[in-house]
Amino acid sequence: MSETHPFEGLLVIDFTHVLAGPACSYYLGLLGAQVIKVESTGKGDAIRHRGGTDAGAAESGMSTSYLTQGAGKKSMALDLETPDGLRQFHHLLAQADILVENHIPETMRRLQLDEKSLASRHPHLIHCAMTGYGRGGPQENTAAYDVNIQAACGLMEATGTQESGPIRAGAPVLDYGTALAAGFAVSAALYERASTGQGTFIDVSMLETGLSLMSSSVTDYLKTGNVPKRRGNLANSRSPGAGSFPCKEGVMSLGVNEESHFEYLANALGRTDWLSDARFAQRSIRKANATALATEIEHELATKTAQEWEPILQSAGVPSARLRSLPEALSSDQVKDRGFVQTTDDGIAVPTLPFRIGGADAYAPNSTAPVNGEHSAEIAAWLESLKEE
Repeated sequence: MSETHPFEGLLVIDFTHVLAGPACSYYLGLLGAQVIKVESTGKGDAIRHRGGTDAGAAESGMSTSYLTQGAGKKSMALDLETPDGLRQFHHLLAQADILVENHIPETMRRLQLDEKSLASRHPHLIHCAMTGYGRGGPQENTAAYDVNIQAACGLMEATGTQESGPIRAGAPVLDYGTALAAGFAVSAALYERASTGQGTFIDVSMLETGLSLMSSSVTDYLKTGNVPKRRGNLANSRSPGAGSFPCKEGVMSLGVNEESHFEYLANALGRTDWLSDARFAQRSIRKANATALATEIEHELATKTAQEWEPILQSAGVPSARLRSLPEALSSDQVKDRGFVQTTDDGIAVPTLPFRIGGADAYAPNSTAPVNGEHSAEIAAWLESLKEE
């Protein structure tokens, strides 16, 4: 089945750096948009030279962190501190549908590229700005990375155990969560522009993205005043039988939240006696005896490995999965069959979008990640040709 490209014909100007901003434009490109990445002359996007474990690639300006969301774009090197560079940038914006940027507001104001200036000069443009804290408030010009926002939003404080202390998530989840949120916002803005003919300004906050990812905890705290506690690998549902349990080898994650799930678990483990056991038969009493139930579950799971238990439990209807490493997850039949990893023409394997539209195949980048300024001459010639028309 072929791909669908709902954003085909749209031009995105990617004036971003590091992870969140480039990922947003990468996602738009996967959906068919043409993406021109505008980088500073010289080193370009700083993430080209750091991130990942391939030191040689980083030294050459093609770090694995850059490659992750660099494919499918053209790169133009411009010095926006010069009149000529700024003139060419505005010429690009005049042709573009979307500008994605993640610079602090004072930088954009200094370049006269802030939202008011751009709306006046390019009223058709959808301007998507991604910053650590969003516009307004005392921190709008505060620089931030994923790790800072994990600390600021409460996610780090809620992760880990009482003994371990706060622990950040093991991947830059707020960078990529913010990129997906921005892509969602751009889609909504495009829908609105289709009826109004006018562009708009999108203000994306990494801090609020982090809080959104913690929405159930936010509501619970606001209603009860109970501050989230570090619960280690116990599930947020706080249901008995929901959490991570050691096996003969490996670990099983169980999501036994509904009464039907508990029944399925009891049958799968050969412990139907739990269904009539006074300690476990009813949900309210089972919660009071959660520690005893966990001990019983661990006793049964210790008879087999997690790899053996997973198909047994899943086929029985128990929400469950065995603990996997990243290599194991990527090599699983599920991930391979879905085509989540795509390979560019230069042999670099990269992630694609986590969704498909209309039953289409997985989205693949249409070109390799460019070196800084690789397409400068080509894009400049195209801009000049437009003047002649």
